[in-house]
Amino acid sequence: MVAQRELSEAEVDRVFHALATSTRRDILRRTIEQEQSVSTLASEYEMSFAAVQKHVAVLEAADLIVKRAEGRERLVRANPEMIARARALLARYEELWRSRIARLDELLAEPPASASDTTTDTTDDSRTEEGD
Repeated sequence: MVAQRELSEAEVDRVFHALATSTRRDILRRTIEQEQSVSTLASEYEMSFAAVQKHVAVLEAADLIVKRAEGRERLVRANPEMIARARALLARYEELWRSRIARLDELLAEPPASASDTTTDTTDDSRTEEGD
């Protein structure tokens, strides 16, 4: 098994930016299923070819997809390595938040401290240095 290196902050920013739009998530989903030409992808959306190309460029900049030329066509396919790295990042976030929620649950489940468990300081601090 090949060890995956951790995503840099810039890579994380690009991945989250790329996945922030439903059209790009849909393009990624379609290219996971099978390699497709940009023109085939464009035909699936009610937007211009240029707009779809821009979405593809954002996904490519995030390394979530790979584009290659075949004749006059540009074919797009998902990049499983980067998807796995992004998934690992999200799994770490999930683990972090699950442990925080578990700790919060533990704190909320603890019985409140009773009055006999706490000690109060009964010394008289009302005296001033002049009265000593």
